[in-house]
Amino acid sequence: MKKLVITGANGFLGLFLGRWFVARGWEVVGLTRGGEVADGVKKVVWDGKGMGEWTEELDGAEVLVNLAGKSVNCRYHQKNKAAIFSSRLASTAILGEAIMNCDSPPRLWLNSSTATIYRHAEDRPQDEEEGEIGSGFSVEVAKAWEKAFFEAEVPAGVKKVALRTAIVLGNEDGTVFDYLRTIAKLGLGGRMGGGRQMMSWIHVDDFCRVVEWMIQREELRDFYNVSAPNPMKNAEVMRMFREMVGRRFGLPAARWMLELGTFVMRTETELVLKSRWVVPRRLEEEGFVFEWPDLDSALEDLETR
Repeated sequence: MKKLVITGANGFLGLFLGRWFVARGWEVVGLTRGGEVADGVKKVVWDGKGMGEWTEELDGAEVLVNLAGKSVNCRYHQKNKAAIFSSRLASTAILGEAIMNCDSPPRLWLNSSTATIYRHAEDRPQDEEEGEIGSGFSVEVAKAWEKAFFEAEVPAGVKKVALRTAIVLGNEDGTVFDYLRTIAKLGLGGRMGGGRQMMSWIHVDDFCRVVEWMIQREELRDFYNVSAPNPMKNAEVMRMFREMVGRRFGLPAARWMLELGTFVMRTETELVLKSRWVVPRRLEEEGFVFEWPDLDSALEDLETR
């Protein structure tokens, strides 16, 4: 039985990924600082900082998927900024050290990154070949995370791939899908800001399918944009959410309203105002086929779950 190790296994993506591979007959081990993992996943506690008994789970594993890191859905004050950086860099560094000490290391290490690494773009899409790296706190986090990942020394047979993942949509409490659905249902689902900012996204099943597809491939490049091929403007996204919940109208939110709302909700306006126009050029060139390429069908599926 092939073995998959997931760090951050108690988070939204970790839970879905764990269920996905358990259902396909894999032995799945979830490394977590706390919280429950998916049914069928072996829970192993680690602190994401130092070596311990958890390192034994990597020896003989086929694949490692690192999803560990403090959520960016918070206020960017100094304490949270430091935690966002340290939770990503420390865990990535210690995983590299653990892999280097394995007698039989994983052949594939997939490390989470973010589509936010690209600049605010309303003029053209950003792909892996011609995309331009942006600026600001979130971009600096992404750059430092990828640097730590690619600089980690591992045995020659270990392939490393960074996943520049867009917003993942899944019908779970506390997710982007849940948040946008709720505000649309409350009659607040109008455009946010100017409404022209692009939203790149991916259905959670397609995220899992991308991971499975990568595991099955012999050759992979160093990083991929993990996003659906059809990003949408914010105004159109909100219209689709309104239609999904049966609301004909939604109050628009000016920037000052968003600043106030995100302050109350202890998060940042960047999460809704930055234009993330990211497309999966490499996935499509190499033959990956999305089950949910369009937002309307993805939302319809998620709403039924």
